[in-house]
Amino acid sequence: MPSNLEERLDTLEARGVKVLDRRQVYLDGAVDLNRVCANAMLFPGTRLIGSNCFVGPGAKIGLEGPAVLENTVIGKNAEVASGYLQGSVMLRDTRVGPNAHIRAGTLLEEEASTGHAVGLKHTVLMSFVTCGSLINFCDALISGGRSRKEHTEVGSGFIHFNYTPWGRAGDKATPSLIGDVANGVFLRQPRIFLGGLSGIVGPQKVGFGSFTVAGQVLRREVHPNRIVGDVPRSIDKEFNTLEQFPGRILKLNLGYIGQLIALQAWYHHVRLARIPTGAEYKDLLIVTQAAADLLSVSIDERVQRLRQFLDERGLAAPPLLSTRDLGSTIPPCPLRIKPSDPYVDHVEWVSRLSDTDVQLGISWLQSIVEQYGRQP
Repeated sequence: MPSNLEERLDTLEARGVKVLDRRQVYLDGAVDLNRVCANAMLFPGTRLIGSNCFVGPGAKIGLEGPAVLENTVIGKNAEVASGYLQGSVMLRDTRVGPNAHIRAGTLLEEEASTGHAVGLKHTVLMSFVTCGSLINFCDALISGGRSRKEHTEVGSGFIHFNYTPWGRAGDKATPSLIGDVANGVFLRQPRIFLGGLSGIVGPQKVGFGSFTVAGQVLRREVHPNRIVGDVPRSIDKEFNTLEQFPGRILKLNLGYIGQLIALQAWYHHVRLARIPTGAEYKDLLIVTQAAADLLSVSIDERVQRLRQFLDERGLAAPPLLSTRDLGSTIPPCPLRIKPSDPYVDHVEWVSRLSDTDVQLGISWLQSIVEQYGRQP
């Protein structure tokens, strides 16, 4: 493996990587050149850092300005306009706009996208989900929609408030669920729209098919197929530093962790299981495995935050499972999954599933969510 930068860039270009201006592209010494694929385009200002970096075929990095990828996995034909991405995964045909700030634990599934100046951390945007501009989401999972044309959307200027002042130093036991995993992965649920210039105070839930009006802060659950607009509330009372209703926080956190576990089971037992072993599918396998691994990081983060919340209140934590134990507790997948060669794209394969298979899959994933969420 060549050691100096010029030689490394020579190697990339010899392998078919398009480096538009060698003077303005940087690779640190840990980057594995074999993980930057032919036909990827590195625009001026691109920096790749870390041994886990992967840039898939046809991906475009830095189209609209400098882009830093640190231990980030970028799938086929995905685009990064500009910004900083660390410890995140983008599947095929995803896009983040200029001035992105995408941090650890973030996953964008097929054709998900963001506008400019969007910050995401420990957030999952499932297939087709679209975020406008000037948005900040930490600790959330967003699903809903049936296609790129009929997709869940978050309006510009939206914030997920993932920190509360309760307790000695506040807490982040605040994950919010927009849609869900068990139904969302099958791409048959109505879209959700979160109106712009708004926010949501986590932990919270929003059901499929709902529409929240612009210019509000949501502090309550939004049930499916509702239009919700709450007027601002007036509060002036003594401040008690401890949350008064920890039972609700515990229930929502366990449910959210169950959703992440179900999504990871979907990746292990369906998405990865469908990929053939041939060399031509190596890139797809790397990106999909990275997404499954990222979910372990997200699960561990949520368990840690919940434990901190309970410990501070002197409450016994339920016997939360570590990610190392999850494999033995997942019920068998009822779908008939085997590698298909030639491989059928995941979104197309999901769209072909029969109603019977969809119901079997939903029941399986929901059983995983409930198994975790009902722990004492």
